[in-house]
Amino acid sequence: MDARHSLLEDGLALLTGASLAALGVFFLNQAGLVSGGTVGLALVLTHLLPFSFGLIFFVLNLPFYALAFWRLGWRFALRTFLAIGLVSLISNALHQWLQVSVAAPLYCALTGGCLIGVGLLILFRHQASLGGFNILALWLQERFGLRAGKVQMGLDCSIVLGSALLVSWWALGLSIIAAVLLNLVLTMNHKPGRYRGGMLTSAG
Repeated sequence: MDARHSLLEDGLALLTGASLAALGVFFLNQAGLVSGGTVGLALVLTHLLPFSFGLIFFVLNLPFYALAFWRLGWRFALRTFLAIGLVSLISNALHQWLQVSVAAPLYCALTGGCLIGVGLLILFRHQASLGGFNILALWLQERFGLRAGKVQMGLDCSIVLGSALLVSWWALGLSIIAAVLLNLVLTMNHKPGRYRGGMLTSAG
């Protein structure tokens, strides 16, 4: 029996995963927090550049499409491109669709980290990612059996700590909590061999 997801399943998964990730970014942004990976870099750069998160996030990921195509196959690269495009578009539109007058920073950190983690989990299970470190983490898991969540956690925490000069200490602490929580979701739920439907293959 073919374990691959259908085109409809993949399409709905990309939309769902991207929507959850974009909502998570929205909560982090509301509280002035950051995250890891290219999401975190894009959030940091919004403090320095006069551009939206969506635009910065999309441009930052452009160099990683070649790695995705070369190491993980054209299907993975295409789905990742679509997922990143959706997150960028939804993130830019969310401020018009959703207005929040009060945003408790701790709640934003916890909710934002979980939402991005679940969004990534859905994308991972349908041969997609949000680019950047996600691609590297997935390739290391497929090639060497290293858990994507643990690899991602180390890289993400490095990005968050690197933002110490741009955010307050309390924001830095909450950002670390969000990054750890995000990656715990992946570590606990995305283990090699646990999920077979549509698993990644280097042949793409």
